[in-house]
Amino acid sequence: MTSTTVTTPPTPTRSADLVLDDVTLTYPDGDGRLTALDAVSLTVPAGSLTAVVGPSGSGKSSLLAVAATLVTPDSGRVVVAGTDTAPLAPADKARLRRERIGIVFQQPNLLPSLTALEQLQVMAHLSGLKSREVRERARELLDAVGLAEQAHRRPHQLSGGQRQRINIARALMNEPSVLLVDEPTSALDHERGAAVMELLSGLTAERGTATVLVTHDRTHLGRAGHVVTVRDGRLTEEAGGGK
Repeated sequence: MTSTTVTTPPTPTRSADLVLDDVTLTYPDGDGRLTALDAVSLTVPAGSLTAVVGPSGSGKSSLLAVAATLVTPDSGRVVVAGTDTAPLAPADKARLRRERIGIVFQQPNLLPSLTALEQLQVMAHLSGLKSREVRERARELLDAVGLAEQAHRRPHQLSGGQRQRINIARALMNEPSVLLVDEPTSALDHERGAAVMELLSGLTAERGTATVLVTHDRTHLGRAGHVVTVRDGRLTEEAGGGK
């Protein structure tokens, strides 16, 4: 297999917080194996947002799953905030995800009985944070995503864009080093999609996360600092992509 390397522009004062190094991932396919990621390398520095685009079945979701340590590649390394995840036991990977990785799923999947504030608090309680600290942080994040006044509303009382903002705030509750975002604008109209992309770009810079965003939507790619394309499991850098 031929190694494909894409590196985001270096950040002079901060080290990279997410590194995929020569990662190959295959799945069983009849009598053989289907290659989902083919010797992929990607470096995402802290405080930068990299958008990953490509057609369905190209390997975007596989890349996100590997970066999240939800799937173990056949070969190569995944390094999160300086930690090589290859030798970690499943329990240690789960702890790393809980403490250092925030995941924004395509669908918010908010609990219908909980308020916006409670959606965030539940996530932090899983990490054993104190109740007062959790409540203060949840309020601060709701304010950061522009929903401080909606803190006591439940999902059915919120718009699609507001629910997605809560989804983003929830992923930031444990102050992750890496933020992984799956199709954040797929269910939103143009205006709300643009607002969500602007929010993600701003939060990435403000909070210093290494952010990877997978999307089919090329409309708002100008908000990304870097854009790469995945096709047949290989990455290529887009000419002139990003800001």
